[in-house]
Amino acid sequence: MKKVSVIGAGSWGSALAVLLANNGHEVTLWTHDPHEIEMLSTKREQVEKLPGVKLPDNIMIEADLKTALTDEDVVVMAVPSPVVRMVAKQMSPFIKDGQIIVNVAKGIEDVTYKTLSDIIEEEIPNAEVCVLSGPSHAEEVGRGLPTSVVVGAKTRETAEYLQGLFMNEVFRVYTSPDMLGMELGGSLKNVIALAAGIADGLGYGDNAKAALITRGIHEISRLGVEMGGAIESFTGLTGVGDLIVTCASVHSRNRKAGYLIGQGRTMQEAMDEVKMVVEGVFSTKAAVKLGKKYGVDMPIVEQVNAVLFEGKDAAEAVNDLMMRSGKPEHTAKPWS
Repeated sequence: MKKVSVIGAGSWGSALAVLLANNGHEVTLWTHDPHEIEMLSTKREQVEKLPGVKLPDNIMIEADLKTALTDEDVVVMAVPSPVVRMVAKQMSPFIKDGQIIVNVAKGIEDVTYKTLSDIIEEEIPNAEVCVLSGPSHAEEVGRGLPTSVVVGAKTRETAEYLQGLFMNEVFRVYTSPDMLGMELGGSLKNVIALAAGIADGLGYGDNAKAALITRGIHEISRLGVEMGGAIESFTGLTGVGDLIVTCASVHSRNRKAGYLIGQGRTMQEAMDEVKMVVEGVFSTKAAVKLGKKYGVDMPIVEQVNAVLFEGKDAAEAVNDLMMRSGKPEHTAKPWS
């Protein structure tokens, strides 16, 4: 049994707390929100974000950050991507040297274009920062439905240690040294999910969604490899796998936000209706800038950015994508 603290009691943090508690670990679930503290303590359920999933009795609810971070074997960081830097800064004074921190949020910082693990390492330089990512909706993990993910770390020893911590009969965990590729796949796919949702909202059907998903992973992969990620991370669970589940599922907040935008809502109206952080909105600007920095053409990402931040009509954006000049699908094999 290990002592694990989960920082962030939203849907994903709560689901992972349940998973880890069911694996026999001593789990602390931290939140700064007094409303969440009362709800989780009295109802033993994240009623608003993960309804129907009861917290086991061996999960301790904690409001004090120092207490939550004292003498822990592993810290799981499950706060939304826009506040990762702020929370990491708050955590820093209480983190022991060599503390394993597993980031489970997905995103790229808007201003610096850094991955979330880079941000955590910057704010907590004495920690050993790792990543857990893959096609894993909190709603299904919380209910114990079969799920497969990847844990990324800088050493095989740490990756295999975390694999053993999380893995059980319904939660399969693979290991990878490619933290960069995993994080890029996990964050950039949210932008493509917005595009797929917009197409659904416009009523464009399965053909359009299939094209967006396929060409979307092509854009993500080319950028990720150019930045130093492994192609296998983009063709595996943390790339294609995560993109499929995010684009196709009713649980996906990014797809839902895109759907609402396709139906005519503004970006802010869509985010307000989803009621949870839509990570793809925050990653879109960064994705556009990274594409330009590394010289990678990203037409889908650019059109999503135009719809979100430049007031472009969604139908016009799709039309502009369709009417680009003809080109080969790939150049891997020469003409005979």
